[in-house]
Amino acid sequence: MTDDRKNLGHRGEKAALSFIQTRGFTILETNYRTKIAEIDIIAKDRDCLCFIEVKTRRSLKKGLPKESITYSKQKKIILGASFYLKEKKLFNSRMRFDVIEVIEKNGSFDIHLIKNAFQKY
Repeated sequence: MTDDRKNLGHRGEKAALSFIQTRGFTILETNYRTKIAEIDIIAKDRDCLCFIEVKTRRSLKKGLPKESITYSKQKKIILGASFYLKEKKLFNSRMRFDVIEVIEKNGSFDIHLIKNAFQKY
């Protein structure tokens, strides 16, 4: 991944964090890593634990950002979430998998939160 793309991703994640915080989410972790997965944001939305994937793009030429989250990527996020739940002993937690789409346009961001973007299989 080029430095420019990493920088874009970092800016998108920062914008996504600010976006959900202004909507009452409590941030628990960012860039949570296991051997098999990275979860961009883990947050609480009231009583629900949210595992959030952030996808940032400059345009929609290659489709919506959420369309780049493959079945394989979803499985990795789900496995990472399972590891987190075991590690924190959160066995009976309500949870969901969200996606935040970030489109950068002329230095500003268009942000869309998709709750329950995919389900545990």
